[in-house]
Amino acid sequence: MRTFVRTQLWPAVAILLAFTVITGLIYPAAVTAAAQVVFPSQANGSMIAADGQTIGSSLIGQLFDQPKYFWGRPSAAGASGYDPTLSGGSNLSSTSQALITAITARVDALRKANGNAPIPVDLVEASASGLDPNISPAAADYQVARVAKARGMTEDAVRAAVARHTSQPLLGFIGAAAVNVLELNLDLDGLLT
Repeated sequence: MRTFVRTQLWPAVAILLAFTVITGLIYPAAVTAAAQVVFPSQANGSMIAADGQTIGSSLIGQLFDQPKYFWGRPSAAGASGYDPTLSGGSNLSSTSQALITAITARVDALRKANGNAPIPVDLVEASASGLDPNISPAAADYQVARVAKARGMTEDAVRAAVARHTSQPLLGFIGAAAVNVLELNLDLDGLLT
């Protein structure tokens, strides 16, 4: 028994403790410290502040439903949507009557607010996380006339704001172009610096 403890059990426990300290304490602390030095904004959640107050994160969508704002992707995260503690999709199948009803209501609301132009799909279908902060450039363009009219701005001025907040695919081909809705709306409100 003593041989087993000395030759097999003690080395196994020592290795477990060593790897727990290395991978559970030292490595995470080193990565966190490096992130704080190299990417401080991203390491702290990509928070957006205006007038000294945190408005939100550029990584998490928010609900905008007033005509003067660009609307983001619908959310199924939580009872009223956009709840970061309940991130996730609805998990409804494409034949679900609840999903069909929800999408029909979204289409009707978009047509009422924006007219009968073809509606980009990302304005009626929620993302898998329910917290997508971005819309496609087509979804932004679809809303330009409504936002410009509600704000008393020209469509060209609103399109210029959209262009400022449109990110291009990484290396020109990885991912898709996207417009950050929170940043765009804060810019239009004159709160983004």
